[in-house]
Amino acid sequence: MVVLSARLLSPLLPTLAALCRAPPRQHRGLSSPSGPGYSLNLGGIFPPLATPFSPTQEVDYAQLEGNLRRYASIPFRGLVVLGSNGEYPYLAPRERLEVVSCVRRALPRDRLLLAGSGCESTQATIKLTVSMAEAGADVALVVTPCYYRGGMTSAALVQHYTEVADASPIPVVLYSVPANTGLDLPLEAVLTLAQHPNIVGIKDSGGDITRMGLMVHKTRQEDFQVLAGSAGFLLASYALGASGGVCALANVLGAPLCQLDRLCREGHWQEARNLQHRLIEPNTAVTRRFGIPGLKKAMEWFGYYGGPCRAPLAPLSPAQVEELRGTFSANGWL
Repeated sequence: MVVLSARLLSPLLPTLAALCRAPPRQHRGLSSPSGPGYSLNLGGIFPPLATPFSPTQEVDYAQLEGNLRRYASIPFRGLVVLGSNGEYPYLAPRERLEVVSCVRRALPRDRLLLAGSGCESTQATIKLTVSMAEAGADVALVVTPCYYRGGMTSAALVQHYTEVADASPIPVVLYSVPANTGLDLPLEAVLTLAQHPNIVGIKDSGGDITRMGLMVHKTRQEDFQVLAGSAGFLLASYALGASGGVCALANVLGAPLCQLDRLCREGHWQEARNLQHRLIEPNTAVTRRFGIPGLKKAMEWFGYYGGPCRAPLAPLSPAQVEELRGTFSANGWL
């Protein structure tokens, strides 16, 4: 997790301000995350939706629809379903498709729907990706296979993603989340895959800003966008040219994250820095510290349905709930 202190970021501010005064094309390509010439604009904030469960741990589609109605007023670029925060590994294949269909029905056509379709085998990933497209997904978010991670060489991963992208009827976004998979999609593999016409970007949740900056720099001639995988390093990612963010915290603080996105695009870096600072600790709390149980508990304080997780994920203890609430309160959100 990258922590943006005032001491570290202050030297960047004159440069960032200069970028804001640059001619329009240079401004878009560097200080604005959206960039020109993309076939599919991924610029903006995407919450990776939590999957609501009933007290008996069944998918609660009525509560999902209720959350979607509340999110409709927030200017998200789109939504992500069946990511890590959606408890994707705990859903049956039928449930995965039903969740996609439910969200697609509620989502305006001008908002993108990204759906997780990564499986351990290439064959299964292709089959699920096709099914996700048929259920209404606009983009497939494909996590790295990792069970046999000793065999997941750069060449093996390039072959896997190439076959998936060749067969997919919708664009593919790579997904690297080493905290969950123990596997970082190698940079050289990303740069090779960025040349594929049906691979349009990557969600990188590792938090290595140097790596993200290199991805942006080395793929600048490709139709390829980099998405920050966490709100904790969103501003730093934007400063290096990332297009947007897929951020768990957007389930809770969606409007402030969209505000941060807007401030960065408009070049208001001092205001963006101040807001970023207030998001770092809450983000850590609902990701690394307390995970999905913490995320779902926090959602309830902001008017959304969180509900239980599926076993074996356990609810927070009273002491953990108090610590979580204190984190949000200390940063001015409660």
